[in-house]
Amino acid sequence: MKKLSELYDVNSDVLIKGISINSKQTQPGDIFVCTMGVNADRHEFIDDAISHGASAIVVSKDDINKDVPVIKVKDTNKELPKLCSKFYDHPEDKLNLIGITGTDGKTTTATIIQQIIGKNNCGYIGSNGYSYKNFKGHTENTTPDSHNLYKYFKEFVDNGCKYCSMETSSEAFFRKRLENIEFDVAIITNITEDHLNIHKTLENYIECKGQLFKHVKKDGICLLNIDDSHFEDIKKYCTENIYTYGKNEHSDFRISNINLALGSTTFNISYRGETFLLETDLSGEYNIYNLTASFACCYLLGVSPEDIINAIKAGFVIEGRGEKLDFGQDYTILLDYAHTTNAIHSVLSSISKINHHKIISVLGSAGGREKEKRAAMGLTATKKSDMVIFTMDDPRYEKVIDIVHDMLEEVTTTNYMIIEDRKEAIWKALSMASSHDIVAILGKGRDDYMAVEDKKLPYCDYDVIKDYFENNH
Repeated sequence: MKKLSELYDVNSDVLIKGISINSKQTQPGDIFVCTMGVNADRHEFIDDAISHGASAIVVSKDDINKDVPVIKVKDTNKELPKLCSKFYDHPEDKLNLIGITGTDGKTTTATIIQQIIGKNNCGYIGSNGYSYKNFKGHTENTTPDSHNLYKYFKEFVDNGCKYCSMETSSEAFFRKRLENIEFDVAIITNITEDHLNIHKTLENYIECKGQLFKHVKKDGICLLNIDDSHFEDIKKYCTENIYTYGKNEHSDFRISNINLALGSTTFNISYRGETFLLETDLSGEYNIYNLTASFACCYLLGVSPEDIINAIKAGFVIEGRGEKLDFGQDYTILLDYAHTTNAIHSVLSSISKINHHKIISVLGSAGGREKEKRAAMGLTATKKSDMVIFTMDDPRYEKVIDIVHDMLEEVTTTNYMIIEDRKEAIWKALSMASSHDIVAILGKGRDDYMAVEDKKLPYCDYDVIKDYFENNH
């Protein structure tokens, strides 16, 4: 809580209790910032914000006079993070900020880093919400808007955290949510085509990913996947302190001697003449890259290799990311967020190397975006599975059957079926499974909604799976 005069050079002692950019969510005492969205000009909602109790308004347009103080600035979008930083006493300066970007693997890598450093000392922000110690909260976006982001930073600081491991999405840089933040460590996992509904071209997408490395402190660390096809594109955004990881013989943190198994994977990481043996319960080669990035990050931050190795061996719970579910069944259930062609290929290729009978996959594709990736997703799934059940995944305003037909455009095999209702599709896959099969439920992870038209209806794959066993056993 601060007086308006502590935030701006104005003669007003009105108390500001919070910051809002959504008029409907504005609370009494909030300062309402009229940011400009892609489809919304929040200057249009000033009266609504005041009716909800806004104590002051920040605008960028002229001739706005109201019964509450009005602060005029040049650009409300750029002003928002500055205001948030000041309001919350610059919490970003009191944290070691670790930013992770990439198409796939952000959540897993950010979560592993938090768990290696320790939840008592490191907060997490990303697709799975925000968390520290024993607390877990919900977030609207992978990388929240500034008014929430700085509030979470403040919570971390107030609860004794010294670090924050956070996912930094390309959309966050596109929307300028991270404009004023500098990172101690920046990590990229990989780049494949995704979110082109926002970025339009792969070049724009790469440029937004590269922005993270422009936000690294002068003495900060840039950690790049040398095996990624866009390694050189991202390297151009880095200035110094560049470290690489991967199988490539020139990588700083080199991966070798991979031994994949379900429930126990081993591999080596070599760095400057030392070789470390790592053992993990995470499956898949893609997770070896996530683990290596996490190892390198924590090692360079000063965590002892023994502590990192022991934390990795102890195991991780990463909800909805390669999450193996045990309801007493004699087959494997894998719940994963994979929703790009690369992620689907990585997950299914990895589990195909593990001793199994059949792979049964359940997946769909999101409506209202990136139709061009659907055919490749469908083809990859049918090539890598014994049976695929195509179903809904956030259809929005599209018909599920139309989306599925797009996914089947290049499929020439018959190892699939279509069940539009996702719950029915999952239950069918589980009912088909027998001993030593693997059921891979892909696309939504632990999302708690289904986007239908303009609504977010309550829905969760995990709950559907749990209900199956409670109703059928």
